[in-house]
Amino acid sequence: MKPSISVLGAGSWGTALAIQAARNGCHTLLWGHNPNHIARLSKDRENFHYLPGLPLPESMVITGSLEQATKFSPIILISVPSHAFKDTLEKIKPFITPKTQIVWATKGFNPDDGALLNQVVEYVFSNTINTAVLSGPTFAKEVAVGLPTALTIATTTPQFSEQITAILHNHCFRTYTNQDIIGVQVGGAVKNALAIAAGIADGLGFGANTRSALITRGLQEIMRLGIKLGGQADTFMGLAGLGDLILTCTDNQSRNRRLGIALGEGRDKKTAIKEIGQEVEGISAAKETYLLSIKHNIEMPIIEQTYKVLYQGLEPRIAVQNLLAREQKAES
Repeated sequence: MKPSISVLGAGSWGTALAIQAARNGCHTLLWGHNPNHIARLSKDRENFHYLPGLPLPESMVITGSLEQATKFSPIILISVPSHAFKDTLEKIKPFITPKTQIVWATKGFNPDDGALLNQVVEYVFSNTINTAVLSGPTFAKEVAVGLPTALTIATTTPQFSEQITAILHNHCFRTYTNQDIIGVQVGGAVKNALAIAAGIADGLGFGANTRSALITRGLQEIMRLGIKLGGQADTFMGLAGLGDLILTCTDNQSRNRRLGIALGEGRDKKTAIKEIGQEVEGISAAKETYLLSIKHNIEMPIIEQTYKVLYQGLEPRIAVQNLLAREQKAES
């Protein structure tokens, strides 16, 4: 019997994951919250707004009904923006059964309190269901067209990781398992804010040396926070840590990097976001990470300066000068 999966979130990443599952021969459903968007997906069999030029498999079911989505499969893959994550969980709660299992590809913190998303799931469902996190260095378009990709599945339930692997893994999409749910989530959330910093540096014309330094020191900041929150150091040297950080900081497919470049070139935040036209998770991640660093008394200077650029109007060039003016210290 073919496995099945319901993907909640018809943006670029949710659509790409649904395409990947359907391509593997799985019974696949894609849900979206916008009725007009869903109607067009159903009619055109193509996500023109997020993944133009890539037809949706004919076998894929498309719906705007959460009840239909949750009844379609016991495996629910959530790929909505982090600010919509909790609301999505609460909306599907009435339809959840004891067989339901939830995996999320959302990267970020809960904007209400800075909680990790697994804590939000535990709050809504009281630890009654199997959960997993999907993360790693992935751009949606490359997955959708079938380019080689590797990512991490983090879960403490081996059987669930095997089920997700069976749905997504093939000759061009490789999955690795991990039990460090906390570390995988921290890496996926904080790297978005650091990608804005890397983009700012490039927008200012500072070159490869600066970008490399920001990535390296940014990884240290991820590790400080991640370990403090209970993550494992090795996780941050893998796909969900260093791998995702490099990808997001160095390629212009990254919306976070493109925002940073625009700010570095002198454009205002509102204009840059409008030009990008999609969710830029690093904006909220910068604020939530900065507040967590204060709460836990963790030194995160790149995050601090990025937060000040985004929320306090600090000039990007001054932010870089502030980083360079810090007291000399040992690397480790």
